[in-house]
Amino acid sequence: MSQGNTLIDSSAWIEALRADGDPVMKSRVFELISEGGAVLCDMVLLELWNGARGTSEHRMLGSIKGELEVVPTTDAVWKLATELARKLRRKGVTVPASDVLIAACARHYSLELVHADGHYDQIAKIF
Repeated sequence: MSQGNTLIDSSAWIEALRADGDPVMKSRVFELISEGGAVLCDMVLLELWNGARGTSEHRMLGSIKGELEVVPTTDAVWKLATELARKLRRKGVTVPASDVLIAACARHYSLELVHADGHYDQIAKIF
């Protein structure tokens, strides 16, 4: 079980780490980190690594991964993601599979999900 209580989505990380990112999101993300409430999941890490450019960003991601708990994407998370994907499709809602998996991970571990991505608002209406 996770010690943290908030999963930070890659969209929130991007806002927090950009020089011109949303100051409210920056404050929220860094507050969660300093209080020990922030966690990551495998999919968020993959998205961040996929977008990282250069040595300094790679070092920063290595540091983040080393400092924060990474909740595993278990078979139960995958099953929940599949159920969510089916519900979304039945309602005619299309969101990226990565967002479905991240939302399922947050739900499985009873984590708040901090994000700056409208797809999660669509998911929340159904999930």
